[in-house]
Amino acid sequence: MSENCLNCVNQITSNFCAQCGQKASVHRYSIKHFIEHDLIHGIWHIDNGIFFTIKELFTRPGHSIREYINGKRVGYFNFVTLLVITIGISHFLGEFSQVKISDLLPESSKAAMNEFQEFTQKNPKSTLLLTIPLYSIFSFLWFRNSKLNLTEHFVLNSYKTVAESLIALLFTITTIFYTNIKGLTTIYSIIGLFTLVYAFYFYKQFFSDYGYSKKSLIIRSVGVVFSYILLSIFVGVIMGIMKYGK
Repeated sequence: MSENCLNCVNQITSNFCAQCGQKASVHRYSIKHFIEHDLIHGIWHIDNGIFFTIKELFTRPGHSIREYINGKRVGYFNFVTLLVITIGISHFLGEFSQVKISDLLPESSKAAMNEFQEFTQKNPKSTLLLTIPLYSIFSFLWFRNSKLNLTEHFVLNSYKTVAESLIALLFTITTIFYTNIKGLTTIYSIIGLFTLVYAFYFYKQFFSDYGYSKKSLIIRSVGVVFSYILLSIFVGVIMGIMKYGK
């Protein structure tokens, strides 16, 4: 027997409305229904999507995100939400950290640090978000023959940034329980190197299915990473001139 959808009033004859997708059968809210369905079911789906996405980002980052952009999206957690959650947790836990990033830099590095680098050290979360459009432009230019549009580059670089923010979150958690400056300095340096290697590996794997030769793939992947590094140096020099050149 057919009935009308309570959401869009479309006539439905199966378990779901063909117009909006809502279930034909809905239940009144109760404590039991809330706990069994909304709370447990909701948390399970969020966790399942988060864990699957994180696993993919660190086991087959380029391949998985390429598949996602090409349409295989079931099971993946939204990159915007995941990025906001990660940065939010990192900000919250950062309040319990007894160590500042500036404490991990030797005096020689502090003296040589340009203005842009100094900004990134003081505003790591803002910088992390700033890298998305910048990396997107560079990957778009270096891999323009892939025919991906700029928005697709924005999505793939957003997922890369999610992985980097998760790495940063792990370091933040570490600083809560471990405060040895020498040890943390070593860990921080390793993480910085790992992040660069991860970015290279991410691009190399992602664009491996777009007809680039192995040599070209390596050169272009390195090119994206170093383009950002060179830009940060250039911006830092300009900021320094503007600040101290007067």
